[in-house]
Amino acid sequence: MSDATGRNRLGDEQSPYLRQHADNPVNWQPWDEAALETAREEDKPIFLSVGYSACHWCHVMADESFEDEAVARVLNESFVPIKVDREERPDLDRIYQTICQLVSGGGGWPLSVWLTPEGKPFYVGTYFPKEERRDRGNVPGFLDLCESFANAWETDREEIENRAQQWTDALKDQLEETPDEVGEAPGTEVLGEVAKAALRGADREYGGFGSGGPKFPQPGRVEALLRSYVHSDEEEPLDVAMETLDAMAGGGMYDHVGGGFHRYATDRQWTVPHFEKMLYDNAEIPRVYLAAHRLTGREDYADIARETFDFVSRELRHPDGGFYSTLDAQSGGEEGTFYVWTPEQVRDALDDEARADVFCDYYGVTAGGNFENGTTVLTVSTPIDQVAEEHGLTTDEAVDHLDAARETLFEARESRTRPPRDEKVLAGWNGLMISSLAQGSLVLGDEYAERAADALGFVREHLWDSDTGRLSRRFKDGDVKGDGYLEDYAFLARGAFDLYQATGDVDHLAFAVDLSRTLVDLFYEESAGTLYFTPADGEALVTRPQELQDQSTPSSVGVAASLLLDLDSFAPDADFAAVAGSVLDTHADRIRGRPLEHVSLALASEKRARGGSEIVVAADSLPESFRQTLAARYVPGSVLSVRPPTDDDLSPWLDALGLAEAPPVWKGREMRDGDPTVYACEGRACSPPAHSVDEALSWFGGDGGLDVEPSDVDLDESELNFDDE
Repeated sequence: MSDATGRNRLGDEQSPYLRQHADNPVNWQPWDEAALETAREEDKPIFLSVGYSACHWCHVMADESFEDEAVARVLNESFVPIKVDREERPDLDRIYQTICQLVSGGGGWPLSVWLTPEGKPFYVGTYFPKEERRDRGNVPGFLDLCESFANAWETDREEIENRAQQWTDALKDQLEETPDEVGEAPGTEVLGEVAKAALRGADREYGGFGSGGPKFPQPGRVEALLRSYVHSDEEEPLDVAMETLDAMAGGGMYDHVGGGFHRYATDRQWTVPHFEKMLYDNAEIPRVYLAAHRLTGREDYADIARETFDFVSRELRHPDGGFYSTLDAQSGGEEGTFYVWTPEQVRDALDDEARADVFCDYYGVTAGGNFENGTTVLTVSTPIDQVAEEHGLTTDEAVDHLDAARETLFEARESRTRPPRDEKVLAGWNGLMISSLAQGSLVLGDEYAERAADALGFVREHLWDSDTGRLSRRFKDGDVKGDGYLEDYAFLARGAFDLYQATGDVDHLAFAVDLSRTLVDLFYEESAGTLYFTPADGEALVTRPQELQDQSTPSSVGVAASLLLDLDSFAPDADFAAVAGSVLDTHADRIRGRPLEHVSLALASEKRARGGSEIVVAADSLPESFRQTLAARYVPGSVLSVRPPTDDDLSPWLDALGLAEAPPVWKGREMRDGDPTVYACEGRACSPPAHSVDEALSWFGGDGGLDVEPSDVDLDESELNFDDE
């Protein structure tokens, strides 16, 4: 055994997840050349364990197995045990999760994979108890599995290697290969197909999608439904979208005291969440609440977005501006204890009987509880007007009680043991948050654009190398690690571009273009007609994956394709639209056949077919009156482009973008009559110059309802029950 693998090396790592296992008796290795070379030289199979710091079942498996001396003895003697933080190495996670899904029909974390020394998988699963559990469907015991594979490696090697090769071939077919014959990507009709698929799976009784639990937020599906309503004017997509948004905001997945969303609900009714809080969820979910607010005018949707952004800024923000990754599900070793309440805890904290009664009735806090040990996960359980009536109050008085109670309980909760925080700053996840904050600033105020700009500045300072034009994946306590993946470039470029739209700062636009040029250079393979997840010069793995499906984060290929279409008008020399079109045509059959699994790609395909839309403003900055109008209008998929008043003023902007002349999006669209001027454009055609956003947007009116105002949407008062403002 080499010196490297003869000890647990995770104490040398910065990842909080890896450091959680630094004291295990297992001689854990990071995924690096020293560990992989040892496996090859000593001809030992690899046991790979993939997880992340906020993962509940990762903690359970660690307690049961990885801290056990008998388990450690087998792993150390017969395997090279490797730990991977899936947030640092999403490429490895993507590859081995895929084989888990192919052979078992499911996946998740911890991911447990047995590999040949060359990294080819021959057995895979998720959580395994130490001993066989008949009460969990005869789940095999982890110790028995390890002993069995250690013996089989010596006695039945040929069968193991045959299976490993078959699985590796399946991985290449699933993740790396592209069709020999390329079709034509679907047109605008694909939006309706996504909506129909989402509607078929909608839970019309409890909201969301699926007939049981768990329930996941699925913001991509909600966005597709909102867009479908706008373009079709059919009511059902909007109804299902609002039912889902209302269920999430009223249920236990939302933190009613501190703001922000937990990962998912474990049950159909959205009552009990899995309590971890992920940066990407709290970036993606507010976007659809903002869109629904702009479409319906409902202020409670804007409030949910605002409270979520404020949670992120308060609890996941690095002092210098970037955003951390996660908050753990556990507090003091117990899941959810930071967030749940008993009636006694509420009354002790509030010291006001009437206020406590209103709070407990509204949020369903009872002696029996709805969670462990008689505690209650807060959910909106009774309409506010009914609570007010039962307590002899006006609705406004009841709302005042709730507001005051939440403020007091928030302060009381601060004295509890806090969930641990994973303080990795990831480029891609920060890009999602920057994008969401930028979009939020148009509705909620400039302070959110300032937070986005701080985060973008942090990532550019610590993870972007302007000399090489390369992006790194992770920053932690001064340590930078890992080459950026497609999601890092695509998500961060999207964030920078959205921040340009919100602020009119050409530096953000130029950075988005620079990232996108590098993205094409590193990840686009013209011969395959696709964007791969790993760079062309990256580490050679058993396969080179693509990320085509939307999962807990959007498809990086879909985000990249949509972004390249948007940026094509700003960088006419880059052929961005041609690259996006090639990718969409390559995956045309996937998009048509399973549109709901490929929402981001489907929306990009619809954008390409529709031609995209732009709102161009020629002015020194976006006028406040324009901002207010845009905040109350929902024009999905449109690009907001603020440019200087005259073409002569464009010179420094063109220098920043490396252009010799004005790009198509700005050419000839100057300020008129000395007043800020707006143009609505679609497919290179534009409205006449106008001095009000309403006048310009009316030009869109002939396109199936692109121009939708909140007053156009009928709301039933019963839909507002959880609105406590």
